[in-house]
Amino acid sequence: MKIRLVVIGKTEEDYLKRGISLYLDRIIRYVPFEYIELPALKKAASLPLAEQQSREEEILMKQVRNDETMVLLDENGEQMRSKDFANYLNLRMISGIRSMVFLVGGPYGFSKDIRKQAGKLISLSRMTFSHQMVRLIFTEQLYRAFTIIRNEPYHHE
Repeated sequence: MKIRLVVIGKTEEDYLKRGISLYLDRIIRYVPFEYIELPALKKAASLPLAEQQSREEEILMKQVRNDETMVLLDENGEQMRSKDFANYLNLRMISGIRSMVFLVGGPYGFSKDIRKQAGKLISLSRMTFSHQMVRLIFTEQLYRAFTIIRNEPYHHE
């Protein structure tokens, strides 16, 4: 299975870039993985919320392929423990899904339309994280999931 993480906006902080890079290098030992940063909307603050979400949705949906299972990282999504997320991924791999794409939207999240199209919505926490930090947290959790699947000594419970 191939996995892609598509995000709106560039990662700005060096410590986040280093952390994401660390986990990207680890993830590719398990699956083909692609991390894509799309340009943020210009003058987004001047746009009404619905228009901002709509434009971001257009940008994101251009990246989603017809054969991919689309998962949104969304604060209103299902919360999972790390083992549950590992099981979720493993079941998709076993079932023959060839490609998954995880999307991170802009600061105001996703519209109702894109939420309806998604195969799943996952929340990383009940707490709110910056969209910059979500990238690092998710890549770490993805790496953790593969170590759980492979019974490797990274996750402790």
